[in-house]
Amino acid sequence: MKFLEYKAKEIFSRYGIPVPRGMVASRPDEIAGPPLPCMVKAQVLVGGRGKAGGIKPADSLEDARAVAGQVLGMEIHGYRVKQVYLEERLDIDKELYLGLTIDRSAREPLLMASAMGGMEIETVPREQIFMEHVPAVVGLQPYVLRSLLRFLALPSEIGNQVAAIVRSACELFRREDAELVEINPLAITKAGRVTAGDAKLVIDDNAEYRHPEYANLDQDRTPLEQEAHDKGITFIQLDGDIGVIANGAGLTMATLDVLNLKGGKGGTFLDLGGTIRRKSNRRSSS
Repeated sequence: MKFLEYKAKEIFSRYGIPVPRGMVASRPDEIAGPPLPCMVKAQVLVGGRGKAGGIKPADSLEDARAVAGQVLGMEIHGYRVKQVYLEERLDIDKELYLGLTIDRSAREPLLMASAMGGMEIETVPREQIFMEHVPAVVGLQPYVLRSLLRFLALPSEIGNQVAAIVRSACELFRREDAELVEINPLAITKAGRVTAGDAKLVIDDNAEYRHPEYANLDQDRTPLEQEAHDKGITFIQLDGDIGVIANGAGLTMATLDVLNLKGGKGGTFLDLGGTIRRKSNRRSSS
């Protein structure tokens, strides 16, 4: 289950992670009393919104409504914008990266942080990324937090705020059965406030039964993706023209990589996830 930014920030706020003030709207005429000046942010389940023109500034109510009218209905990487989030504009002094994900090789949550926030984590040099496993049995230990703060070289008043956010993020990750909790950027304002400038949250589909409160969550799936989801099949439509069916996510991703390497482009991602069974044709002897 993937969450739009505004919904992820609602959940972040429940766990005590500071988020900027904001409001969501589906039509320009719904916008009343936005936190000005603000950023009008397209709400889609895909990255690259800013580069695609899906994040724009607004200084007045009239600006906010006009910009929302431009953003609503646009397509960003194949996703149509149905909602916008109008969020207070932050006076940012520094941007950090904070993320929690599952390290499937170690079978443990992995905590990541970097002083090079605002960039895609894949583009950050490895030596600039703090990585430490957080074993589910013992949880986040104080020495891990101390190591993280030393790595980021933060002053104590900022470090205390970051430490509290990391603890809250770990608690959210555990209690919500998350596969990904990501804050990029984790913004430090010129006033010395640390807040989640963005929010990504993905919850394990296998834990849906434990979270009935998210049953009606809009996943913005295509009709084929929705049909596959209803049948318990991992299926994602891509923008290429070559269908990929594989038995396991690792093999599927490797196949897509090979296609790209050879100049092709995957059109579907169908992961059968170990569901293939060989059929026995043995004849009984008489």
